[in-house]
Amino acid sequence: MSLLPRRARSALRTFLSSEAAGGIVLIAAALVALVAANTAATAGAYDALLHLETGPVLSPELGPMTVHLWINDGLMALFFLLVGLEIKRELVDGRLASPDDRRLPFVAASAGMVVPALVFLAVAGSARALQPGWAIPAATDIAFAIGVLALLGKRVPPQLKLLLATIAIVDDMGAVAIIAVAYTEQIHVVALAIAALLLAGLYVLNRRSVMRLWPYLLGFAALWLAILVSGIHATIAGVATAALIPLKPSPGAPEHHDSPLHRLEHGLAPWVAFVIVPLFGFANAGVSLAGVSFATLAEPLVLGIALGLFLGKQAGIFASLWAADRLGIARRPHGVSWRQLYGMALVAGIGFTMSLFIGGLAFADPALLDRVKIGVLAGSLLSGITGLAILARAGRRMA
Repeated sequence: MSLLPRRARSALRTFLSSEAAGGIVLIAAALVALVAANTAATAGAYDALLHLETGPVLSPELGPMTVHLWINDGLMALFFLLVGLEIKRELVDGRLASPDDRRLPFVAASAGMVVPALVFLAVAGSARALQPGWAIPAATDIAFAIGVLALLGKRVPPQLKLLLATIAIVDDMGAVAIIAVAYTEQIHVVALAIAALLLAGLYVLNRRSVMRLWPYLLGFAALWLAILVSGIHATIAGVATAALIPLKPSPGAPEHHDSPLHRLEHGLAPWVAFVIVPLFGFANAGVSLAGVSFATLAEPLVLGIALGLFLGKQAGIFASLWAADRLGIARRPHGVSWRQLYGMALVAGIGFTMSLFIGGLAFADPALLDRVKIGVLAGSLLSGITGLAILARAGRRMA
């Protein structure tokens, strides 16, 4: 007998109603990493822990598996698996199921990725060595952003939280495409062919309506290894597998417990929110602030990322929302003021998890990675604090 209720809530709605729990855990993990990296007694141990060799050489390019690699290339594949499940559910049986529902978040998310990238290139793009970082400020961290909105409780209408969540989900689609296309340099054809065969096998399971999850999970593990060896980032295995997990559309009960996708989504959600994403934050937010000054913040890489997140995100999202409403392309959510939409656009500038992840793909130089972290932290912090202040003052007033 299933332990899930007959109408189990989706992972997205569960997260939205859980106040700031997931976001608070992520913030705490990032703070612990910052303290550890900047305390003389722990800085060496923190770095040694992340680079501890804990496994075999799975990919010649990566070398021996370390704690950091297992988190970024292994556990984050489960994060992307959950992202893929959310995307599929929303597109097939959720808030993005109809063209009318998709229009506003697709317009806002697209502009919210393009404009930050342009801002980054305008600031840092003249230096060819920095150009690979163009996509770093294009991402939104859904856990952090929703956590900030949740801190305001009932002063933020639920439709605003849902709009931000759907924009972030569409944003994730773009980020996955960017990772697959822009950050793959060398392809190993044999491994890629094996990955294609594994995907074909998962497709056959789906077409034959196999409803047990374990064959898909075994396929996911094998696909992860094949894609890791192929040269494409291994986390793509998560999204690819999610697309082939069966989903039973059920109007009136869209989170029905008989659907394999929903069972896996609910099983993964707490582990991703409270273990995997905080571990990623702990492993990637630790940057030494020794010697950091205003001059550091003015460096092209740091400034480009920070301004891309803070200025680019708010400009792209808010301007596209305003234009879509004025041109009749899509209407703003009922009961949400323009001031609240502006505050939400600011909060969307919290890049953190996905921005740090893309930064790790864009740059191999540890010195540049430290600058990426400073830029992401500065832009995300400025976006979060400013957005929080705007939304706190906006309340429920229409404007």
